[in-house]
Amino acid sequence: MAFSDMSSEDKQTVLDHLSELRKSLLISVAAIFIAAMGCFFFNEFFLKVVTYPVRAIGQTLIATGVTEAFFVKLQLSFLAGFILAFPIVSWAVWRFIKPALYPNERRLIYILFPATLVLFVGGVTFAYFVVLPLVLNFMVYIAGENLETMFKVDQYVSFVMAFIIPFGLTFELPIVTYFLTKLGVLKPEKLSQNRKYALLIIVILGGVLSPGPDPISQIMMAGPVYLLYEVSILVAKHTKPRGQDEEEPEENAADPS
Repeated sequence: MAFSDMSSEDKQTVLDHLSELRKSLLISVAAIFIAAMGCFFFNEFFLKVVTYPVRAIGQTLIATGVTEAFFVKLQLSFLAGFILAFPIVSWAVWRFIKPALYPNERRLIYILFPATLVLFVGGVTFAYFVVLPLVLNFMVYIAGENLETMFKVDQYVSFVMAFIIPFGLTFELPIVTYFLTKLGVLKPEKLSQNRKYALLIIVILGGVLSPGPDPISQIMMAGPVYLLYEVSILVAKHTKPRGQDEEEPEENAADPS
């Protein structure tokens, strides 16, 4: 049905949703931009943190371009700004979703919102402390003794960003699964039956999304995602879709008819 064919009430509802979506997007973009601006003044600290894994294995970073160092620090500011602003971005997402929830479901936000932050931090931490050192050691090992490894700082920072942010977002899979199951879009039986197809897709995506062509980075990307898929199946099995042994909305419950 075209937008012009909708009733005025339906049009108003759609416009209200679009307005709320616009507000949530503006809040998210503004939070990331402000955080990134603040982080730019501490870029030396963030550069030290990001380069620690490569320095820990005895490697050094070089800048070969005139503006390379400046743009690297802009990238770092965005990375740090996104991580620091993620609580506000999450709140903006929940703010947009909240009107579509039943009153009894809105109480779950006080549990799911902290879980969203914990999972994101867990993904970022896992990528930084586990995946990145393994991949870097593998890269240096492959280079061998006949090659002197010199990492360009812009390529290295881009490499790190390609690990950190995707891992943080991928760890939100159980939360996404919970809502899709609650809405009836996903069913635990289907998730279980499609394990082999999910594994194939995850391996392919791991090869496409991993920042390096080496098998280690691809495995380290695909392995945790598949584990999260299994966790998501458990989440789906313990999530009851709407209308199945749940409380009705308060306005319906209060109606004796």
